[in-house]
Amino acid sequence: MSEHSAKELLEKSELGIHGWDLVSEGGKLKLQRSWKAKSFMKALEFFQLVAEVAEAEGHHPDLHLVCWNNVKIDLWTHSVGGLTENDFILAAKVNALHVENLLRRKASD
Repeated sequence: MSEHSAKELLEKSELGIHGWDLVSEGGKLKLQRSWKAKSFMKALEFFQLVAEVAEAEGHHPDLHLVCWNNVKIDLWTHSVGGLTENDFILAAKVNALHVENLLRRKASD
């Protein structure tokens, strides 16, 4: 998927992928989003919920836990070395998870 196409998809609010950023790392386009969990254990619970959705979709993101409560997800299709529609579908499904009890009030806290 081209960067232009990816940006167009990100701008479509009806897709439910707000909060995700388009990044280029090593020439690969990725969707990326970060959150702050309430605690270390809540961060792991968050990842478990994401893992369940990812496993059901057969599409597995890169999950990062930095320090004790900073969680980050990188979405990209490893087999094509960039973004596909599946990445946007998984981003929307992650956004639809009910994780308010696991995260700090503001995603940017």
